[in-house]
Amino acid sequence: MGTISRPLSTEMNGYLHPGYAASLKEFGAPRELPQSGGWLLERSTPHPLYRDVMGCYPLFCCRNWPALASDIEKLDRGLVSVALVPDPFGDYTEQDLKHCFDRVVPFKEHYVVDLEMCGEAFGGRHHRYYAKRAFDRMEVRVAKQPAEHLNDWIRLYGCLIQRHGLKGVKAFSHEAFREQLTLPGTVLFHALQNDATIGAHIWFVQGNVAYSHLMAADAMGYELGAAYALYATAIKHFLGKVKWLNLGAGAGAATGNRDGLTKFKAGWANGTRPGYFCGRILDRQGYAALVQQTHTEDASYFPAYRSGELS
Repeated sequence: MGTISRPLSTEMNGYLHPGYAASLKEFGAPRELPQSGGWLLERSTPHPLYRDVMGCYPLFCCRNWPALASDIEKLDRGLVSVALVPDPFGDYTEQDLKHCFDRVVPFKEHYVVDLEMCGEAFGGRHHRYYAKRAFDRMEVRVAKQPAEHLNDWIRLYGCLIQRHGLKGVKAFSHEAFREQLTLPGTVLFHALQNDATIGAHIWFVQGNVAYSHLMAADAMGYELGAAYALYATAIKHFLGKVKWLNLGAGAGAATGNRDGLTKFKAGWANGTRPGYFCGRILDRQGYAALVQQTHTEDASYFPAYRSGELS
């Protein structure tokens, strides 16, 4: 990782904004890491005496990565564990992560676009063909005020929840989206057919990176290929505005998975960045008690006592 050029994000936008952590408050109490400027969510556990913390979903971001180790060291001893997925564009090395956490494992590569390497013909031939076909059936607009499209977004994301059986933090909530659509740096693209919204895509701009946050479509949007038109529009929109796009990773937890979403994102990308899952046991006695209570001794998930929470 030492050869990767890492952008330094100083803007309090998107995942870096305190409002993003606040939008997830129903899944845990937002807790600021004072030196690094990151945010964690403090959660109750199956045992009333113990609590733990997790990074905001889907990515943990902070302003001062070298200070993260100190923040982790100073976490309350009453917390049993910490788990997070660091931003692939963060200013750290794998060794830096190992200094903070006792568990650092590869966790799905993120597909990225270096916009300085893009011309007008971005994406693979297959994706350009389907984007062109989609544009013949719809138009895509950039929302002037993303929050004005909250109801359409809730409807579209409801289709995604039903289609993939999303639950927990992955399902977000009406209130979470209400807050996220007002965050600085939020950009929303919406695809329309006959003036009806059939798909939408939310991005967060932080420094010189634009992050693909979430995309959703209804049945008509899937049928007409709205995802191709939305991605093509976003890439063209961000040309000259930021250097990098983070398209995210594929579905599921498996590394090297070649699901449909992975193939779709790979078709737009011109590079990848490694992703990691990081965890640390802060209270070994408490952790052991929770594992015993939940009968999760054989779980490969971390923390083991939460095995199955995102499946």
